[in-house]
Amino acid sequence: MVKKWMSRLYLSIMFLFLYAPIAVLIVFSFNDSKSSGRWSGFSLRWYEELFNDSKMQTAIFYTVIVAIVATIIATIVGTFTSIGIYKLTKKTKAFVLNINYLPVISPDIVLAVALMMLFKTVKLNFGFTTMLLAHIMFCIPYVVLSVLPRLYAMNPNMAEAAMDLGATPMQAIRKVVIPEIMPGIMAGALMAFTMSIDDFVISYFTAGNGVTNLSIEVYSMAKRGIKPTVNALATIMVSLVLVSVLVSNKLSIKNKKGA
Repeated sequence: MVKKWMSRLYLSIMFLFLYAPIAVLIVFSFNDSKSSGRWSGFSLRWYEELFNDSKMQTAIFYTVIVAIVATIIATIVGTFTSIGIYKLTKKTKAFVLNINYLPVISPDIVLAVALMMLFKTVKLNFGFTTMLLAHIMFCIPYVVLSVLPRLYAMNPNMAEAAMDLGATPMQAIRKVVIPEIMPGIMAGALMAFTMSIDDFVISYFTAGNGVTNLSIEVYSMAKRGIKPTVNALATIMVSLVLVSVLVSNKLSIKNKKGA
């Protein structure tokens, strides 16, 4: 009984330590006062000020556009890459998967510097294109990791049966394989979208002048001095990421149940 009570206490303290700062940030984003330590009433003034800021509108525009385009491209490339990996021999598959894991396990700062040097080497002007390419690169492995388990769970004879009945290989993929692995594809797409929305380090090193996203804008605002609008912006980002993660986890659970 005591052991069970101590486990619950430890778990409660751990969650309090992890989420108390986020809870305080969200609460004070609705504070009418400019002071971060004094509550003076509920207000949406900082959200209004946030969305009336031209810099913030630009950051939101680039964040959403980059996240959507990167997610679409990464999902398409990652899905077909997963199908290709699934068909490889055991040794080749292990080698390719180890390469796929590198962007996932490598520190963001390493990827950021590597991409920055790559873009400088090929003489690409830093801006929207470089940031979009960087986001596509680090999103693809997450799509692959989400789609492959669904492929392993699929009956391997389904595509062959479709081709025996007259379907071309592309038709078999489009009409049989893709619908079967759709939960994995959706989970990968949501994970890619979450990673793109949440990214700061890689975006900071690959974006050019005049191109920014919400994470970079939060950093810039914090450098100029903490203002209540930072709380409002951070709350919006936390909400977006939380919703994406919850939906992605739900699809992943459904994916595992179908396995």
